[in-house]
Amino acid sequence: MSEVLDRRRIYIDGAWTESDGAGSIDVVDPSTEQVIAVVAEGAPTDVDRAVAAARAAFPGWSGMSGAERGAHLGKIAALANARVDELAALVSRDMGMPVSLAKPIQIGMPLKNIAAYAALAESYDFDEREIGNTLVVREPIGVVGAITPWNYPLHQVVLKVFAALAAGCTVVLKPTEVAPLVTYALVDIADEAGLPPGVLNVVSGHGPVVGEAIAAHPDVDMVSFTGSTRAGKRVAVVAAETVKKVALELGGKSANVVLDDADLAAAVTDGVAKCFLNSGQTCTALTRMLVPAERMDEAATLAAQVAANYAVGSPSDPGSMLGPLVNAAQQQRVRSYIDTGVAEGARLVLDGRDCGRDTGYFVGPTVFADVAEDMTIAREEIFGPVLSILGYRDEDDAVRIANDSDYGLSGGVWSGDPARAEAVARRLRTGQVHVNGGAFDTDAPFGGYKQSGIGREAGVFGLEEFLEIKSIMR
Repeated sequence: MSEVLDRRRIYIDGAWTESDGAGSIDVVDPSTEQVIAVVAEGAPTDVDRAVAAARAAFPGWSGMSGAERGAHLGKIAALANARVDELAALVSRDMGMPVSLAKPIQIGMPLKNIAAYAALAESYDFDEREIGNTLVVREPIGVVGAITPWNYPLHQVVLKVFAALAAGCTVVLKPTEVAPLVTYALVDIADEAGLPPGVLNVVSGHGPVVGEAIAAHPDVDMVSFTGSTRAGKRVAVVAAETVKKVALELGGKSANVVLDDADLAAAVTDGVAKCFLNSGQTCTALTRMLVPAERMDEAATLAAQVAANYAVGSPSDPGSMLGPLVNAAQQQRVRSYIDTGVAEGARLVLDGRDCGRDTGYFVGPTVFADVAEDMTIAREEIFGPVLSILGYRDEDDAVRIANDSDYGLSGGVWSGDPARAEAVARRLRTGQVHVNGGAFDTDAPFGGYKQSGIGREAGVFGLEEFLEIKSIMR
């Protein structure tokens, strides 16, 4: 058994310091079920200290030029890029994604975004517009509280923290307590790079304690949250007491519309990949595949054949495509949804409940066919490697089914006619759409409609979430 890493400190005003909280939280390797680290179980008074440090640092940080802030972020990016392999191994152990995928996705994407925000800080025109006798300027909103999830632990930290820093804000971060280690490594790098004290502060702990204290704090000007829709609603309620700005990136139940003129094999193959990424623990996962009703059997057979090749295994195994789910509760949740799908009458084409592994929180690739649109597995976010295939009558029916959801985060459209695919994409009530397998663009605005959230992350739109607009009339 390897040594347990002790990270029972929080980061305030440029130094790792003792938490006021008396407890600690175990961090568990989901593939071995062994404790690999302990972190502090933070207290509301820790949040008070962190917010005070961020408030004190705000005038100096916001008073810098964008180029000066960009130079600080660039140093962090350079140091982090020199440690990609180390960071990939850490996040793989922390939350279970196979290391061969974790390197480009869990580490590569966020490091690209750090560099992008360093460049944006330098190039963005904060005084870009004049209207009549008025100069319209954009200014940092102030102290930002950031609350981030476990499924893409570094990426979600970067989208919030580095956008806020580029804008001139200071930050109090509560990282996930489930998979926090890669975030701690990034904070170590920021400290080594000489980020000024108080600009970034980190308090670990549980959401109902530390997260609520951040959302409620009167000296926090904005809170940015990524997680479940249920928890996001709570953040919004708590934040409303002090009328602070709220940005929310929440759940999804995204539809992949395969039109009747599409290359079915290509569409199904890509659709399975976009459903199973990160063992299905992805808010944008295309978990509802919509196919012409008369081609249901063909699509189901193809999906099962493709999914069966997704090897379940240890994150350290180069051949693994599906690592474990993040913890025992998530494993039980996903298995329960599969049970529900069977009980409600969906046809289970590939069953991943028992994937032959006695240790670790694994669920294998799972495919349902003949899923009705009112079934639980067609309406609720499962967050596991479970694909639901639904049939539709015609194009209008497909659009109706796709939009018949509480969520609107992502989607897909496949057609042999790119113009037709784009026309259907425009009809989907969702924040992003992949047309004919279009790749994820890290610079594009990211966020959702309906109960998938409020606001956008990434690129210039993500930067502007952290800016206020001021009119100076001359």
